[in-house]
Amino acid sequence: MFATTSTEGFEPALPGIERRTLVYGQLTLATEFRMQAGSTLPLHKHPYEQTGYLVSGRMRMTIAGEQFDATRGASWCIPADVLHGAEILEDSVAIEIFSPVRPDYLPAADQPK
Repeated sequence: MFATTSTEGFEPALPGIERRTLVYGQLTLATEFRMQAGSTLPLHKHPYEQTGYLVSGRMRMTIAGEQFDATRGASWCIPADVLHGAEILEDSVAIEIFSPVRPDYLPAADQPK
């Protein structure tokens, strides 16, 4: 599976945050997030390991109670079922990989029935 740069296919995730699934296989799924300054990703957890890379912008992340100010080029890994969230300090773009594949992030045609 291949993907190219596009500004199409983004879906709202939360106010000021949108996502687009890039590619996925049997074990991993890659997602691009575009986030507006001032938006918030509330503290939450899920059963997916999440590895990310900040392409541009700046955000304050909280993972398992530890805060980190991420700037362009920062990366992180969040284990499954660990509480995490973020404050978006500047308009930002991040690429995140989830494992196992998140069924809720699959294109509609590939959603489990």
